[in-house]
This record gives sequence, C-alpha cells and structure tokens, in this order.
Amino acid sequence: MLKRFLKNEDGATAIEYGLIAALIGVAIIVAVTSVGTGLNGTFNDVAAKLG
Repeated sequence: MLKRFLKNEDGATAIEYGLIAALIGVAIIVAVTSVGTGLNGTFNDVAAKLG
C-alpha cells in the first residue's frame, strides 16, 4: 500500500494542470489589459476630434 501511495502521481498532475491554467489566465489578463489600453487611446482620440 505504501509503494502504491508513493508511485501515485495524480496529485502532481493536478498541480501541473492548475499551474498551466493559472498561466493561461495571466496571459489572457495581460492581453485584455493591453487591448483595453489601446482601445481607450483610440476612443480618446476620436472623442477629441469630434469635440
């Protein structure tokens, strides 16, 4: 039973999937923030030209 417990890698696999999901989440947040900043600048330029 102890050998089987030591060979079990399900927890490690779950942690790896969790880390991958967290990195993907961070990448999405960075991308959305970057696009949002660019769009904000574009809308400000349009508003200045209309005003």
